Amino acid sequence: MQLEHLPEEFEMARPVLQTIEQAGYEAYFVGGSVRDTILGKEIHDVDIATSAYPDEIKHLFKRTVDTGIEHGTVMILDHGTGYETTTFRSESTYTDFRRPDQVTFVRSLAEDLKRRDFTINALAMKEDGTVIDLFDGLADLKHRQICAVGDPQERFHEDALRMMRAVRFASQLNFTIVPETLAAMTSHAELLRKIAVERTQVELLKLLTGQAPQQGLTDLLTTGLWQYCPDFADHKADLERLTAQLHQGASTDLTAWTLLTTSFGLETNAITTFLKHWKTANQTISAVQMTTKTAQHLLQGPLSTWQVYQCGEDQLMIANEAAVVLGATDRSRELIAQWQNLPIQTKKALAVTGRDLMQAGVQPGPQLGAILGDLEYQVVTGKLPNEKSALVAAVTD
Repeated sequence: MQLEHLPEEFEMARPVLQTIEQAGYEAYFVGGSVRDTILGKEIHDVDIATSAYPDEIKHLFKRTVDTGIEHGTVMILDHGTGYETTTFRSESTYTDFRRPDQVTFVRSLAEDLKRRDFTINALAMKEDGTVIDLFDGLADLKHRQICAVGDPQERFHEDALRMMRAVRFASQLNFTIVPETLAAMTSHAELLRKIAVERTQVELLKLLTGQAPQQGLTDLLTTGLWQYCPDFADHKADLERLTAQLHQGASTDLTAWTLLTTSFGLETNAITTFLKHWKTANQTISAVQMTTKTAQHLLQGPLSTWQVYQCGEDQLMIANEAAVVLGATDRSRELIAQWQNLPIQTKKALAVTGRDLMQAGVQPGPQLGAILGDLEYQVVTGKLPNEKSALVAAVTD
């Protein structure tokens, strides 16, 4: 197979491959960018695999960065763009179920491709667009299926994260996982415990924001992988219900978390614990606490003006999206109108400050903050106009 029209990202990188080949080595585009080009999808990172060893690559190009030289990866800097270029390699045993104990550089493309996870990711492409397919990846793309390279038992024992990658690809590509690969995932599911939560988190979010999350969630449940995700163990019924309801991917990572926490019925403190176990940032935790609380209210009915104000415009849309998935009426237009009609949209817009109140005779201290908070509430809810004189008078009269 030869692709006649290559994306601009490949066209720009062709001189890099040509330089390597002119020096007597092999060089190919590899990985997800090749797969996505064949599928007609937008590509992002362009990765290169080569028979040249790292030191040989560094002699061919003036500007390189050792991004992972112990594993054979060198970043080639070409006209402001960086290309990760990795030497063909074979790998030894995987004691930690994630990284090989030893990497050996080789000159054989076949040796390099056979260590990859799935056939659809084991495609290589020459700079002229000729696709090298040693493991029937093109057939699997045609049949929209995910199949491990070689023995799936070995692939998942080598790197247990590959199981989460499989369910993620099922969602992102709307592909099915072939029975033999699915069976190997089921028998090795417990190995997911060996994987850092941060890595599992990345795959889970990509699953929930993919085009076919029902497919990915179904596979997550079928294989038993869900049991080894932090704090999922007591929520099988909730996950099954979410699987039935989630017909399209969440629009953002924050929406994905909100769907989970709302589905699981988590309150503020439980959300903190849940998201800390998933190693999320404190900013994410605070946002999810608000969107979850708002989504739970939306499942019961309309929001008050104060609830709209507290949530904020962007988070309102996230909460509404999650609530709609879980069965609520879509109130997006109503919520936008409520937001736009608020007297103020942030505390900074309040017409009076703490200094104004102190100048009017209010003593400094904790009560000053409480008074400002009460004024903010009264303005938002329409009980007082957002005018300095009226607000000061409400406190001093």
